[in-house]
Amino acid sequence: MASHPDSFELYDLRVQVLATSRPMVCSHHAGDFFELHGENLILPPGQSFSIYALAALLPLLPAKQRVTHPNDWMTTDAEVACPDPNCGARFRITRTGLRTFRHSEVTTVPLPDPNAPV
Repeated sequence: MASHPDSFELYDLRVQVLATSRPMVCSHHAGDFFELHGENLILPPGQSFSIYALAALLPLLPAKQRVTHPNDWMTTDAEVACPDPNCGARFRITRTGLRTFRHSEVTTVPLPDPNAPV
């Protein structure tokens, strides 16, 4: 972790469309992806991503960004099925690197005083 007392780390993520033996019936294309850097969702120029698939993935992304125990399923499980039961697409969430943030740069809420009585 960085030297600032208010720093914390989050993983950058890459979410990539995977083909399976079943046909993809949504607007997915194998190899399409987006990246998540902190709170920012980044799509390559000219590429789109289904809002329905994104809605299924969004609840998992903040948890995947955080450091987890090696035995936690959030650490080991990386593939998510398309929410359309007729679509064969899967999405792989990969941690691509750690990024350091400072509490003071992402919120105006102060950290509690560590010397204050509990």
